[in-house]
Amino acid sequence: MSSFNSNHSLLWGLAGVGALLVTSTLLNQRRKMEFRGKTVIITGGSRGLGLVMARQFAQEGAAIALCARDEAELERAKADLQRYSSSIFTYPCDVTDKGQIEAFIGAAQQALGPIDILVNNAGTIMVGPVETMTEEDFKEAMDTIFWASFHTINAVLPQMRQRKGGRIVNIASFGGKVPVPHLLPYVTSKFALVGYSEGLRAELVKDSIYVTTVCPGLMRTGSPRNAYFKGQNEKEYAWFKVGDSIPFLAMSAEQSAKEILDACRHGKAEVILSVPAQIGSILHGVVPGLFTEMMGLVNTWLPEPGGIGQQRAKGKDSETGLTQSPLTILTAKAEANNNQLGS
Repeated sequence: MSSFNSNHSLLWGLAGVGALLVTSTLLNQRRKMEFRGKTVIITGGSRGLGLVMARQFAQEGAAIALCARDEAELERAKADLQRYSSSIFTYPCDVTDKGQIEAFIGAAQQALGPIDILVNNAGTIMVGPVETMTEEDFKEAMDTIFWASFHTINAVLPQMRQRKGGRIVNIASFGGKVPVPHLLPYVTSKFALVGYSEGLRAELVKDSIYVTTVCPGLMRTGSPRNAYFKGQNEKEYAWFKVGDSIPFLAMSAEQSAKEILDACRHGKAEVILSVPAQIGSILHGVVPGLFTEMMGLVNTWLPEPGGIGQQRAKGKDSETGLTQSPLTILTAKAEANNNQLGS
C-alpha cells in the first residue's frame, strides 16, 4: 500500500508539473508580440548591449528611439542602425536627470508615436574593494540604474495603461541576485532594480503590461574599457576583462540580446543569462548563507585596497600587457563591433 501511495503521489506530481508547463506555453503564445511596426525605447542604447538589442529590434521592423549622454556616440549608433531601418530616433540625455528623461520620452513619442516597448539598459559600473567606494559612488549607481529606470517607467506607464498593453524590460544583473565582491555600488543598485521590477510585474499584469527582469552574467559587450576602476585599478581591470573574454563564463552580446528579445516577445517574467549565472542564482536561492561565504572566499583572491585609492580610472586607461594579450581577444572584438572605442 505504501508503494502504491508513493507512486500515486509521484504521478500526481508529474501531472501537476506537466499542467504548469502547458499553461506556461499557452500563456507565452497568447502574449506573443510581433515587433514589426512597434516603437522601442532603449536607454543607454548607443553602445554595447543596448546597441546590439537595437540592431535586432530594427531587423525585426521596429522603430527605435535611443538616448545616451554622448552625442557623437549617438550619431555613430544611428548610422549603424540605419543599415536596418529608417525609423531611428536619437536624443542626448542624462538619465540621472528626471527632466531630461521626460523630455526624451516626449520627443520620442512625437517623432515615432506611442511607445510599445521600454528597455531600461543605461547603467554604470564601478569596480574595486569597498574601502575605495564613496557615498557618491553609491548615489551615482542608484541614480543611473534604479532611479533612471523608475522615472522612465513612470513616463511611459500612463499611455501604456490607457492602451491596455506594453512591454517593459529592465536590464538588471546577476549582481542583482547574488552579492558579487568588488562591485558593491553596482550590486546595491541592481538588487533594488530587481525588487522593483518583480513587484511591478505583479501589479501591471492586470493591465496587459508585462515587465521582464533580465539578469545577465558576464557578457562580451566590450564594456570593460568604459567601466571605472578604483584601488589597484590595473589589477582590477585585468580580472574583469579577462573574465569577460572566457567563452563559457561570458556570453556574446548577440546571443544575450537574442534571448532578451525572445523574453520580451513572450512577456516572460525573468530571464537569467549564461549557465554560470543560472547556477549561481539557484545556489544563492537554496543556500544563501553558504553562497555568501563562498563569495567571501572569492573576495580573498581579488586585489587588496591600494593603488589609486578612491580615485577612479577608466578601463582604457588601465591597460597592461595582460589585458592586451590573446586572452582578451574576444572582448577586443566586441569593443570594435559595439561602438565602444570612441571616435
